[in-house]
Amino acid sequence: MAVPNELKYSKEHEWVKVEGNVAVIGITDFAQSELGDIVFVELPEVDDEVSEGETFGSVESVKTVSELYSPVSGKVVEVNESLEDEPEAVNESPYEKAWMVKVELSDESELDALMDAAGYEEMIGE
Repeated sequence: MAVPNELKYSKEHEWVKVEGNVAVIGITDFAQSELGDIVFVELPEVDDEVSEGETFGSVESVKTVSELYSPVSGKVVEVNESLEDEPEAVNESPYEKAWMVKVELSDESELDALMDAAGYEEMIGE
């Protein structure tokens, strides 16, 4: 199971890649494997505000619907619209093609609460 070292991770299985003051957010390889085949992704709109720990969308698989929880607070500056037509990209490429949103950080200190790769691997029992 892939857990890239350069990313940060939330307890809710979202990953964060920091690019300046923007957080790129998606779900982890572990999360997509637990969900099974992804058939629909619901994401917020550009300019929506998201808050740490609050839901910002959902992922629907053949098994279940799972809420997406924002690991950081801020304003959505970009949404991966290709996931509307290709939700299966979440299964195929959770860290590259299937990033979900880019959020302009309103409080960079929230990143300190996230796990590094080793901490996330420990949490999921890898």
